[in-house]
Amino acid sequence: MKSYAYGFPRLGKGREYKNSIEGFWNGSLSEQDLNARLSENQNTLYSTYSQYVDAFPSGEMTRYDHMLDTAVMVGAYRPVTLEEYYNYCRGSGALEMTKWFNTNYHYLIPDLTGISPGDLSLHWNRTLEASAVSGKSFPYLLGPYTFLKLSRGVGRARMPEFMEALGAIYAEAVSAAPDVHIDEPAFAMDVNSDEIALIRKTYEVIGSAGARIHLFTYYESVDFLKVLFDLPLASLGLDFVHGEGNINALSELSFPGDMRLIAGLVDGRNVWKNDIARSIEMLRRLSRSAGSISVSNAAPLYHVPVTIEGEPLEPGLLSRLSFALEKLQEIKLIAEGHEKGIVPTMAPSAPVLSDQKVAARIAGLGEQDFTRSSPYEKRTELQRSALNLPPFPTTTIGSFPQTAEVRKKRLDMKKGRISSEEYNAFIDEKIADLVSLQEELDIDVLVHGEFERSDMVEFFAEKLEGIATTDHGWVLSYGTRVYRPPIVHGDVSRPSPMTLREIAKAKSLTKKPVKGMLTGPVTILAWSYVREDVPVEVAANQIALCLRDEIADYEKNGIGIVQVDEPAFREKAPLKKRDWDAYFKWAVRAFRLATGSAADRTQVHTHMCYSRFGEIMDRIMELDFDVISIEASRSRGDIVESFEEAGFDRQIGLGCWDVHSPEVPTREGMREVAERALRVIPGKNFWINPDCGLKTRGWKESVPSLRAMVEFARELRKEKTI
Repeated sequence: MKSYAYGFPRLGKGREYKNSIEGFWNGSLSEQDLNARLSENQNTLYSTYSQYVDAFPSGEMTRYDHMLDTAVMVGAYRPVTLEEYYNYCRGSGALEMTKWFNTNYHYLIPDLTGISPGDLSLHWNRTLEASAVSGKSFPYLLGPYTFLKLSRGVGRARMPEFMEALGAIYAEAVSAAPDVHIDEPAFAMDVNSDEIALIRKTYEVIGSAGARIHLFTYYESVDFLKVLFDLPLASLGLDFVHGEGNINALSELSFPGDMRLIAGLVDGRNVWKNDIARSIEMLRRLSRSAGSISVSNAAPLYHVPVTIEGEPLEPGLLSRLSFALEKLQEIKLIAEGHEKGIVPTMAPSAPVLSDQKVAARIAGLGEQDFTRSSPYEKRTELQRSALNLPPFPTTTIGSFPQTAEVRKKRLDMKKGRISSEEYNAFIDEKIADLVSLQEELDIDVLVHGEFERSDMVEFFAEKLEGIATTDHGWVLSYGTRVYRPPIVHGDVSRPSPMTLREIAKAKSLTKKPVKGMLTGPVTILAWSYVREDVPVEVAANQIALCLRDEIADYEKNGIGIVQVDEPAFREKAPLKKRDWDAYFKWAVRAFRLATGSAADRTQVHTHMCYSRFGEIMDRIMELDFDVISIEASRSRGDIVESFEEAGFDRQIGLGCWDVHSPEVPTREGMREVAERALRVIPGKNFWINPDCGLKTRGWKESVPSLRAMVEFARELRKEKTI
């Protein structure tokens, strides 16, 4: 039984990938040094793969993003220098960014709007750089259909021409390679009959170049497997963890005798140990349909941390976990167990943490718990009177720069080098300085800065029972940005207030309104590894009740604005729209459970970013918030069309400058976003804010950017009558 693995985290055990690229950005590494380090990282991946599996991809390393790399490969963008490449990532020419399928990884969106298919050509042959390693590796490429499906400016009308152009380019690219690994996760989306015909035609062209194609699709099942069976493929990798439809289809279809099935049996998206016996039994079942099989992971392993080694977690929980390195070991165990007819003995799983009080509270929920007491029209009048804000009120999304000093103090407290009292005094000093700065800048609704928060999900996980956090479990979110997903392993409860102390401190220092900042239940779940022994809506409602109690504590302390961030609301939706109703039903209800007890005078904000929201505007409206802030700087406000079509009648802050770029926003750029929005949205409902938090920015660009934002709001107040 052969084995195969792909997508091992390029981040590295010591975050070498992140440190190398950021070293180049800050000038401490030359381009030559960066290339050498990335090459070393790639060789480490090869060495790791080689210890456990028979074959793997080569050339998976990227300097930032595989979608951008593919755009460069086919000549859509042609940067001459590395600085020009990074300008597309984080400079003045930064591309719009959104979520990669329904994961928390983000990608840059190539814009092909002004590009003709005839303009494309093989600009950079990645397969030549991804040279074979000991005959075990296949050069990696992102597939043409996935690239076009996720790009901007293609559309249904232009798809045939682009697919034809890319078919020829890919054929040229793979012609010098005996084997090639091609990822096509978009095959698991809703694919119409016209697109299926284009896929067939394109892969016939690529296959004619002579390379053996090993094609992988994942995250869900494929609805047109029979067509894939007819393609000129040497191997087909399918997801048998999240793709139940693949299992059912193979029981009915005859798998091609000249094609190898690469069976994705090890979960690449969650951290629970594989049931080896069950996987071996699945292999036996699949063997009835396919004669030639390899064992693999069911999705790229970069969605999980590198290894559990060195994690100081409770032993019972640790015994249930498997990160990327351990998943390679599981692939090897499954292959060997099937080959030798030996099923490895698994240690009994530790019991799941249960809480009868939490269970009783969930069981006692009624419809009234999911509904605000009054409609928006009544609430907004009370809120306008209570808050007395000027037209075009200014605010920020919540977080402010996390300097090395802030991070060191947090680590010192965690390691016991300073007391919690010393740490809180330090945080209070930072809050006081920030309140003073915001008042100096004349921002209208203030925040406390979130200096005490390591991450918008991890921070809350550390305050809740039933969720564990790791010390070294870093995962890439985009570019070099990393986070540590918590692990939901039992019933979730809130032992005490999570954020009240710091927000109450900020409120005590100003007469201006201060927002309480919370991360929503859907996002906490989406950016965590979630238990699989209960329905996901149960876990969502447990978290929502914790947030509901936090909002009640805000109100008792006179905090009249609360922001419940849900950037993952769209991201977590299933890939196939036929499954949307069930998902959005519980996702909407979880948000409404968290905010449903808020008083009419309490203004509920939410924040969403870097997702394609146009197709879910009706679902967003069901959340029943009072104000939404949303990313619009990279899309230049085009999202407004979706709000217009939905008959949007709430208040909104469209992000007028891109905080993921160090560039200070120009008045012209902010005005472009605002003027586009004000054609549709009444001025009385329009807020001025950045598109996301300022955590990753420095003070040297944050302060002038905020000053420019406030001055722009003042200009609008003079120009516009509302």
